Amino acid sequence: MIILKNITKKYSKQTVLDITDLSIPVGQTFGLVGNNGAGKTTMFSCLLDLIKPSTGTVLNNDVEVLKSEKWKSFTSAFLDDTFLIGYLMPEEYFYFIGELRGLKQKEVDEFLNKFEDFFHGEILGGKKYLRDLSKGNQKKVGVVAALLGEPKVVILDEPFANLDPSTQIRLKQILKDLSKNKETTILVSSHDIQDVTEVCERIVLLEKGKIIKDIETNPKTLKELEAYFKG
Repeated sequence: MIILKNITKKYSKQTVLDITDLSIPVGQTFGLVGNNGAGKTTMFSCLLDLIKPSTGTVLNNDVEVLKSEKWKSFTSAFLDDTFLIGYLMPEEYFYFIGELRGLKQKEVDEFLNKFEDFFHGEILGGKKYLRDLSKGNQKKVGVVAALLGEPKVVILDEPFANLDPSTQIRLKQILKDLSKNKETTILVSSHDIQDVTEVCERIVLLEKGKIIKDIETNPKTLKELEAYFKG
């Protein structure tokens, strides 16, 4: 279980995140939505110890994130292209991440074979450095790398952005298939409420750092979110 307790993040006098109590059970597919500046990326950054919260505690499967690094062995993420290593080719990057997670090259190759349709012939064997790939193809590499090694917790920030419609559909199916493993907790943020509604069984709406809605996804969820954003 992931628990955020009394988490705030302040910059000078501005509070950008203020979450009193949020628990995400093991195996849940959790969606985070909100307008620009709502605090989505800040929340994920606190979960990953990329940003130190001003107050509060973050627990990841009973590990306090600020006091121990044990959570890193079972948690993976892709927030943006800073997670990539631009001077590596995709294969080199996958092997590097695989090695960090105790996988041999053959195991990495077997894993990548599952994503042939998702890559659409644009990633492997192209002899391009990651820095020279399109934003969409960089996203493909980052997302798939985050799934290597069967992590217990997967955190993806705006995974559908910069992807063409066909790839978005494939990614949704990948995440739905992954969610069938009830030992894997998936956290996804997106500006596209339809994408999140299709993939996630629970959706939290942030506004100015605070939780405004906490919804168990149902057939009315999309209309409820659309009504909120329409004002």
